[in-house]
Amino acid sequence: MAAPAQRHRRATFAVVAAAVFVSNLDLFVVNVALPAMQQHFHAADLATLSWVLNGYAIAFASLLVAAGRLADRVGHRTVFLTGLAVFTAASALCALAPSVAWLDTARVVQAAGAAALMPTSLALLLDATPAAERPGAIRAWASIGGIAAGLGPVVGGLLVEADWRWVFVINVPIGIAALALGTRVLRRPQTRDGGPLPDLLGAALLTLAIAALAAALVKADDWGWTSTRTLGGLLATASLTGWFLHRSARHRAPIVELPLLRVPSFAAANAAALLFTAAFAGMLLTSALWCQQVWDYSALRTGLAIAPGPLLVPPVALGSAALVRRLRPGRLAALGTLLFAAGVGWWALTIGVRPGYTSQLLPGMLLTGLGVGLVLPTLIGAAAAALPRARFATGSAITTMARQIGAVIGVALTVSLIGTPIGPEAALEGFRRGWTAVILAVLLAGAAALALARAERRAAPPS
Repeated sequence: MAAPAQRHRRATFAVVAAAVFVSNLDLFVVNVALPAMQQHFHAADLATLSWVLNGYAIAFASLLVAAGRLADRVGHRTVFLTGLAVFTAASALCALAPSVAWLDTARVVQAAGAAALMPTSLALLLDATPAAERPGAIRAWASIGGIAAGLGPVVGGLLVEADWRWVFVINVPIGIAALALGTRVLRRPQTRDGGPLPDLLGAALLTLAIAALAAALVKADDWGWTSTRTLGGLLATASLTGWFLHRSARHRAPIVELPLLRVPSFAAANAAALLFTAAFAGMLLTSALWCQQVWDYSALRTGLAIAPGPLLVPPVALGSAALVRRLRPGRLAALGTLLFAAGVGWWALTIGVRPGYTSQLLPGMLLTGLGVGLVLPTLIGAAAAALPRARFATGSAITTMARQIGAVIGVALTVSLIGTPIGPEAALEGFRRGWTAVILAVLLAGAAALALARAERRAAPPS
């Protein structure tokens, strides 16, 4: 009996890994491809093209929990395979985009597919894994994103050398292969109780709230930080968020189960993940833009320049299990945020308009890679450990949603702070503003990680 069960776990992991890999790969290859897209769509500035990233992240964030809840209701397998099919088809539509509007629309559809497959992927993996092996399964699942991060810049650079459209084409054969294997090996769900449908109006309110925040931040440099439009966007964000929370407190199947956020370790882990991902998204975008727009690197050279940091993430994530046990997740995550802040701080202090890769960019990439490897898998694992089994999909969706909201904030704020500088020295000033914001965000993430550490101490049984 053990051998068939083990083969099933391996096959399930292969399907899950392929799906999670392509959905994570998309983030890193699209960052590298943005300058090439900007050249192709001549009328598009960086603020306009940032919606290729943020449109995806907004739709992803707002639909994640609805997809997780739907999966808990109708079955993880069904929602996972449907999401994978939508993601694969939308990737083909992105590759065919004749305009920025088409590309933005196709990215939203692609995000809807990713929102369905991401939370269900972890749920399928945990359902197929014995309880004693689940911590290792969670870290392996989280490390897939690290592998995508490591390969993404280089793969993106290689693909952009041919044409930026290939960053989307690559998803299609992988998605088709995962679908073919998944329909064979993923177990059909047991009969589930019919429950209420997810709060779709709540999902719409969340979408509008995040979109209003992103628009206000992206355009703040043009409109003015104290202009009526910027303040109106922020007020709309607050109002929509309040309405969303009001519905979540009263709906039978809310997008966010507020009682889960009252679990101190779960709430702190998600707050830290949101803030850290804002910093991570800002770091990733600034490094790709700096290399291509200021140092005049090619897309391939940019990918190779960025790769050392992300390549550190998988081995650090997988090798830090002993540190998690020794330091506990909160303290380890706080340590990782300090390493990440040191890496970005190195750029702010040393980087110049004349290229100096080994002395200027590389040390920061290595420090940020160490930080990401220690922080993200640790926070994901800490959040998942606080969840009851019946809420694996919904709870993991909340965690991924928090990270995507952080990515939206990080990209929007970075684009606004960089602005549209004329000349290398003005660009350096704009990028330093962006790096300062990244450092602030990651230090706030470190404070949330310390709150997680305090929650862990209170929850620990007395010795």
